[in-house]
Amino acid sequence: MLFKKNGEWRVFEAVQPVSETSLAAWVARGKNGQFVVKRLRDAETVLTPAALQRLQAAGEQYRGRNYDLYFGWSDERMYCSELLWKMYHQATGREIGKLQALREFDLGHPAVQAKLQERYGKRIPLDEKVISPVRMLESPELVTVR
Repeated sequence: MLFKKNGEWRVFEAVQPVSETSLAAWVARGKNGQFVVKRLRDAETVLTPAALQRLQAAGEQYRGRNYDLYFGWSDERMYCSELLWKMYHQATGREIGKLQALREFDLGHPAVQAKLQERYGKRIPLDEKVISPVRMLESPELVTVR
């Protein structure tokens, strides 16, 4: 979630823990300084001052929560796309991207199998709800800011 604070662009994100980071530091962690900015397709009408306050309040309730390495859907821990999905859903009622069950992902690659084994052992939660960054990025609710 990108926002301006005291004249500086900041990113509210689920890292360890959920917190805010300067946009410059956030971009530096990425690949080749490239990033994409998206916003609601009808932000001008939906993101009223009241909605923006609800969005901020929705995020603040998660500030300080630990990062969720297991991608669970509870509110105890947060992963990146889960944080944004829940913030928008709570503040606007919008679902940014389609929720999926873990079983709907391609889990066949050996590296994925190894990570699943490491995190879950034999108890992989295949029915766990998940929101992937790709589903959010492809959501028709969002448009790219140029």
